[in-house]
Amino acid sequence: MKRRDYLQKTMWLFWVGIVAISACSPQQKDEIFRVENLSSEWKMQSSEQLSGVDESSISQNDYSADSWLQASVPGTVLGSMATFGVIEDPYFGINMQSVDVEQFKKPWWFRTTFQLSANYLSKKISLRFNGINYRADLWVNGKKVAGKDEFAGTYRMFTFNISEYAKEGGNTVALKLWQHADGEYSIGFVDWNPLPRDRNMGIFREVFLEVNDGVKIRSPFVQSKVNKENLKDADLFIQAEIENKSGKPVDGLVRVDFGLGTVEKKVQIAAGDTLSCRFTSEDFPQLAVKDVKFWWPNGMGDPNLYDMSVEFISGNQVLDKVESRYGIREIDSYLNEDKNRVFTINGKFVLLKGGGWVDDLLLQDTRESVEAQMKYIRHMNLNSIRCEGFWGKTQMLYDLCDEYGILVMVGFNCHWEWEEYLLKPTHEKYGGAVTPEDINLLAAYWKDQMLWLRNHPSIYVWMLGSDKLPTPELEYKYIDLFKKYDQSRPYITSAGGAGTEDNNIVAEVPLISEISGPTGMKMLGPYAYTPPVYWFTDTQLGGAYGFNTETCPGPNVMPLSSLKKMLPEESLWPIDKKYWEYHTGRNAFTTLDRFRKAMDERYGPSGSVEEFAFKSQVSNYELMRPMFEAFIAHKPKSTGLVQWMLNSAWPELYWQLYDTYLQPNGSFYGVRKACNPIHAIYRYGFDDIYLANEDLNDAGNLTVKITAYDINSQQIFSDEWKGDIATNKSKFIYKLPEIKGLTSVWFLRLNVFDQNNNEVDHSTYWLSQKKDELDYEAAKKLEWPFYTPLKAYADFKALDKLPKVNLDYDYQYQKEGEKGNITLTVRNPGAAIAFFTYFDLVNTGTDDPILPVYWNDNYVTLMPGEERVYTAQIDLVNLKGEKPELKVKAWNVEPIRIK
Repeated sequence: MKRRDYLQKTMWLFWVGIVAISACSPQQKDEIFRVENLSSEWKMQSSEQLSGVDESSISQNDYSADSWLQASVPGTVLGSMATFGVIEDPYFGINMQSVDVEQFKKPWWFRTTFQLSANYLSKKISLRFNGINYRADLWVNGKKVAGKDEFAGTYRMFTFNISEYAKEGGNTVALKLWQHADGEYSIGFVDWNPLPRDRNMGIFREVFLEVNDGVKIRSPFVQSKVNKENLKDADLFIQAEIENKSGKPVDGLVRVDFGLGTVEKKVQIAAGDTLSCRFTSEDFPQLAVKDVKFWWPNGMGDPNLYDMSVEFISGNQVLDKVESRYGIREIDSYLNEDKNRVFTINGKFVLLKGGGWVDDLLLQDTRESVEAQMKYIRHMNLNSIRCEGFWGKTQMLYDLCDEYGILVMVGFNCHWEWEEYLLKPTHEKYGGAVTPEDINLLAAYWKDQMLWLRNHPSIYVWMLGSDKLPTPELEYKYIDLFKKYDQSRPYITSAGGAGTEDNNIVAEVPLISEISGPTGMKMLGPYAYTPPVYWFTDTQLGGAYGFNTETCPGPNVMPLSSLKKMLPEESLWPIDKKYWEYHTGRNAFTTLDRFRKAMDERYGPSGSVEEFAFKSQVSNYELMRPMFEAFIAHKPKSTGLVQWMLNSAWPELYWQLYDTYLQPNGSFYGVRKACNPIHAIYRYGFDDIYLANEDLNDAGNLTVKITAYDINSQQIFSDEWKGDIATNKSKFIYKLPEIKGLTSVWFLRLNVFDQNNNEVDHSTYWLSQKKDELDYEAAKKLEWPFYTPLKAYADFKALDKLPKVNLDYDYQYQKEGEKGNITLTVRNPGAAIAFFTYFDLVNTGTDDPILPVYWNDNYVTLMPGEERVYTAQIDLVNLKGEKPELKVKAWNVEPIRIK
């Protein structure tokens, strides 16, 4: 199901939830404070449609906005137009190009109403804006509260006192909102996809009505210092920012219930001040907690969370209360002997395995769509994402990362570092922010975003830059903010740096901070078509060493079902570049030519879109699996890997493990296989086998069976290795000998069995006697060497010699609560290998996949006589009918549909 489809399907639940939050509030006359999320009943209209209208009248209760358009808040203008059917689906074909950009160059109005009872009028009444893009005039009940010069900046958070404008009963708030101008620091999608035609203008984050006696608690935060020996004890540090806008000094008691105990202290806050209230274990022994459960990332343990509430009490009344959750964990980082960046969590080395996260292009993500992606990340055995930008309309993304144990690298976007994206001159080392005005703005951005997010245990590092560095003046400002507000995690000045001394791929100058030194992070690509051998053998660029913050083996074409959703039927075949290339990237990435040439050379030309889409999945799997395997095999020399990217902002053909419809492609299952907790790895270029243990425990008495088959499905080699492997280790276990009887294409099967002879891992590699040959000299001649060209390609065309196979299936389906569980037993009764078999669950009588879907394995290969059991799970809300149908497609297996 598409992310936008999730929005439409769950919108009624969203409105119900908002009503539930606010319905009781106005009637509770004894309430001391109130916080209401103003996310319902917004309307929007272009200022062009309001010519001659008195602006002050728009925020009057008697003004009629019946002719205005519905607006999603938080959201954007174009996102609202798409959601509510004002325009044709902008994600289909080239519809986006027909959206007139001129209509967004004029300001747009947003308008909503809220209720206040009489008892609130004696209190402080404020509007809190967590994010607008980009600047606005704010009006309340006919009065202008703030102008666009002060109410500006995408990543600023604003609170406006509207007490003097509020009244009993209905109140109206209106914003006249402008998009960002060239050179201003806003939301950016760089070269990943076409730009949103409205520049994401809108109220893109939540708006809150806050009513209180002038005291407000902000950003409660727990920092941990853990016992790395027993992994059960920790010292906690608690901090909260408490604002006093009452106009007079306030005495009170700050009380924190942190789930494991309670601490409290008396404080006095001067009028107009913000107190940073802190509790340490030195002053409060109850913060030295014993026998507690730590927060761990996926694959290392459970992401345990504790509840926390912070209250401010004065005169026996609770003036404010904020509830949140926190995790007990400690992040450390250092440079190893190779000067590469290493991270540890709770004292244990962690190999960061993840992908680049991006929000929906029109900011239409919902909790359902984001949670499905969190489940996908865990399902692939990954443990992290990188947010190049402060993504998220709410804290939901980060809340879910906390819950699912997904580490997050978060920081600023390279959109602000290059002239072609920022649209103003930039510095070769420091990007766009070099003037005092820009430096102060970005420091203010950082303070607001850090305070907003600092309590999330999932965030393991702050990235101050992406492709470049902050100026020394700006870095000093960041350091002061860290000292004051967050010392719980490291900061790094850039996602690039390592290697730029000699290989300036993303910077004209070496990226070494004058203050904090080298970053230890590399951003040396590649970003375009790259064969498996590269990852194991390259030692100068993007290969498996150090921490690679952006890298990939090239485009990831979707399965056929998604191509049909994205493109008009007449453009599917022959490939119409007008449509297909609109759904690629920008600049050097507006083409599939490199990918298509490699696939044609290696697998043979395609005669239909069906064949092209299927071969693309074979290629996706073959290219993606070894990238992750290489980094896993080479740890701790390799320390981190960010696949560029994890997901896509809209339907496209580049850089994704699953698409915007939540359809996994072949890469998805290649990653899941590579990151299996116990995994035997074939190293391309070395013809040897490594064994990786990413599991929590040591593994003893393992058996690795090594078997080779020729293209005629005949077994031509067999051997085994027996031994042990410690937790969190990878090691060499076997060197393949010269195998007699190899054909031009052959298969290598690796099976791993535990001490009880239970299989814990299996993989099939298809290999070519003709090797891929990288042309490093040609790479040096590229203006920007974003990939290494090939001077020779492997040849898998002999796969066409595999005879057709009929498989035996036992397909079982059972409902369990809100889930549908599938058990599929597949047997290959023939004498030929059944290569690359794909299982697809669809709704009855259609070819529409049921998504999201969680197969334990897919795109599988079965040897002659082999039988395996596969399982899958779906959400029943996405099932139409009583039972899903199963479609099976493979390289050489007769297609079948099972009801």
